[in-house]
Amino acid sequence: MSEPRLTHVDAEGRARMVDVAAKPVTERRARARARVRMRPETAALLAEGRLPKGDALGVARVAGILAAKRTPDLIPLCHVVALSGVDVDLEVDAARGLVTVTTEARAADRTGVEMEALVAAATAALALYDMVKGVERGVVVEEVALEEKTGGQHGDWTRGEDGDAPGAGPGGR
Repeated sequence: MSEPRLTHVDAEGRARMVDVAAKPVTERRARARARVRMRPETAALLAEGRLPKGDALGVARVAGILAAKRTPDLIPLCHVVALSGVDVDLEVDAARGLVTVTTEARAADRTGVEMEALVAAATAALALYDMVKGVERGVVVEEVALEEKTGGQHGDWTRGEDGDAPGAGPGGR
């Protein structure tokens, strides 16, 4: 097996943006998640909409959508992708003190939307932290992870039950 080639560096080892001009436009979708841990009392206030800063879930949702749209401004070598849709869902489990942020980004383009989904999840989680920090400073964003992606030359990929299994497509990572 040959040594994997890094696509974001040139022959001299300098960072470069990958040229995707020859790639076909295909439907692409990626789903990511972030987990935000807090005290159950704080999560209950969040779920009930009783935080001092107002509608934290709504603000986090909008922050995630805006972040997905700005991904190339935040991640240096990302292409501008013509997003066709971004969804941000937040599920509050007050008893466990856990908020699960799930995002999905979609596009018909020459490159994937994994980074858009991940940036949306991370930013929504950080916005949530900002909205609850007046009640609790110890909130933790525990995890940001790609859950699934479809489309593109490497095929589809889904995170396995072990949290790290490659999916059906070749080069699933």
